[in-house]
Amino acid sequence: MTAPTVDRALAGAQRLRLDRLDATRLLAHHLQCRREWLLAHGDATLTPEITARYLDDCRRRADDVPLAYLIGQREFMGLELQVTPAVLVPRPETELLAQWAIEQIRAWPSGARAPRVVDLGTGSGALALAIASACPRAEVVATDVSRNALAVAQGNARRLQLPVRFAHGHWWHAVRGERFDLAVANPPYVAPGDPHLAALRHEPAEALVADDAGLAALHQVIDGARAHLSGWLLLEHGWDQAEAVRDRLVGAGCADVALRRDLQGHARCTGGRIE
Repeated sequence: MTAPTVDRALAGAQRLRLDRLDATRLLAHHLQCRREWLLAHGDATLTPEITARYLDDCRRRADDVPLAYLIGQREFMGLELQVTPAVLVPRPETELLAQWAIEQIRAWPSGARAPRVVDLGTGSGALALAIASACPRAEVVATDVSRNALAVAQGNARRLQLPVRFAHGHWWHAVRGERFDLAVANPPYVAPGDPHLAALRHEPAEALVADDAGLAALHQVIDGARAHLSGWLLLEHGWDQAEAVRDRLVGAGCADVALRRDLQGHARCTGGRIE
C-alpha cells in the first residue's frame, strides 16, 4: 500500500474540490506546522490516523463547515480568537465597525474620565476584545443572550488577557440601569428565507436571522439606545439595509448619522449620535 504523504493528502483534498488555501491550512493545522513547510516537504510521510482525520475535515469543509470551526480559531484585527459553532465566524465587514469604534474612542478627551463602551451581542467577543486591545483606557462591557457564546468570548478574553466585563441578556436588558458613551452591535440582519442561508447553515441561525426583512434586531437595538447611551451607536447591517437603518436612527433622535462602506463600495455600517 502506498504510504500517505503531504502531496497525496492535498491531492485527496483537490478531488473533493476543496480550495487549495483551505486544504493547506487544514493540513498545517493537523500537522501543527506552518503552511510554508508543506510546500517544501511534499514527500513527507503522514500517519494513517492524521490522513483520515484530515480527509474527514476536508469533506466537512466541502460541505460548507467554516474553516474557522475546523481549526478552532480566526484572526480578527490582529487578535487570534478561538471560535466554535456556538458563535458566528468573525468577518472582515465587522473589522470596519471595530475600526470606526476605535476612532471614536481615541478621539475621547484625554483629561476626561474613561469612556464606557458596550458591545451588544458579542458572540466570540471580536468587537469588544478588539476595542479593549486598541483602547486600553476604555471600560468595555460585552453582552450576549447565549450563555454558550459568552463562554467562548470569556475564554478569549482570559487567553488574551483583556479586561472586558461580560453580561448575559437580550440586547440592552443585559445592562439594565447602566449608561455608556459608545455602543456597537453586529446583530442578526439576514432575512428569513434569504438564499445565502444555505451556505451558512453550520453557523448559529439565531445570530444570523431576524424578522422584518432582517431588521427586527437592528430596530430593537436602536429603539432601546436612548435609555442607556449618551454618545455614538454604531451598527453593522446588510449591504441593502443602510437606508432603513438610517431612517430608524433619525426617527430615534440620533444626530450626525453617517455610514461606512466596505471595499466593494457597499454601505455596511451606519451610526448616529445620541445627545
